[in-house]
Amino acid sequence: MIRVGTDLRLRPVRGDDETAARAAHEALKADDFAFLLGYDPAEPWARFVQRRESQRRGQDLAPGWVPSTFLLAVIGPDIVGRISVRHELNDYLANVGGHIGYCVLPAFRRRGYASEILRQGLIIARAVGVDDVLVTCDEDNVASAGVIEHCGGIFESMVDPGDGGPPKRRYWIR
Repeated sequence: MIRVGTDLRLRPVRGDDETAARAAHEALKADDFAFLLGYDPAEPWARFVQRRESQRRGQDLAPGWVPSTFLLAVIGPDIVGRISVRHELNDYLANVGGHIGYCVLPAFRRRGYASEILRQGLIIARAVGVDDVLVTCDEDNVASAGVIEHCGGIFESMVDPGDGGPPKRRYWIR
């Protein structure tokens, strides 16, 4: 059995991740969830990787995007999930999206990986100067709410995202 916390690590997306990362993206399409943020299948993979690094540095940001660190959660060669740590909030993120977005691929769920991904992501958030971290999840995502609470999240409120989607639960981790 893999020991959660000692074997899982977060790292930047790399050029040699293309096949596995695209497969992860496809695996979450059924959940209507974007694994690769800002991904365009027609874009060369090297360009996608470069954009993620530029976004981390706050350079060449597309309208509506903020500086953020996008990392894969891996165990050895396997991609387990991903996290995006936003260094600051725009209006949408301050209301609905939060500082951190994460996911675990279906084949790796219910093993404690989400909690470890969020725990490590909180360290990154603090390293980029975010002390009070806003994390949100869909109202009906009981598993994610449990992960956020396990990592110290204090429920603040429920908000309507305004896009016809489910209400969002807002938590603060201090």
